[in-house]
Amino acid sequence: MEGLEKEIGMNIYVAHLSHEMNEDKLRYAFSAFGQVRSVSVVRNETTGEAEGFVSMPIANEAQTAISEMNGSDLDGQTIYVEARAKTNVLHSRERPAEFKTARSAGAGRAGRSRGTRGRGSRGRNGRGRNSRGKRGRR
Repeated sequence: MEGLEKEIGMNIYVAHLSHEMNEDKLRYAFSAFGQVRSVSVVRNETTGEAEGFVSMPIANEAQTAISEMNGSDLDGQTIYVEARAKTNVLHSRERPAEFKTARSAGAGRAGRSRGTRGRGSRGRNGRGRNSRGKRGRR
């Protein structure tokens, strides 16, 4: 798997963000502690509440950001910040073959509709839809 390794960083979860928070504001706040790889703000459409995810490539910078930002005021809200598991992110195109699922490798239902349960158009008795059997109806 040489050549597939990516830089391992730390993911940070941020809760209780203000309604006005966006990715640029969150990136700016965390970039004060070091390099920020990516930022995502997810908003509940019903309540408007937001939470964020920040990825920082250098663990000690991320730890400093977590300890400094947790419980602090950001855009008028006291935020909650915690570390998430370190990840070695491989995008689906970069995954080694042994990690791909059958569905992602091209296998699947092969065009069959769900209602036939693998019997094709022949139905339950295996003779086709309009088949009446040996005797048939007269």
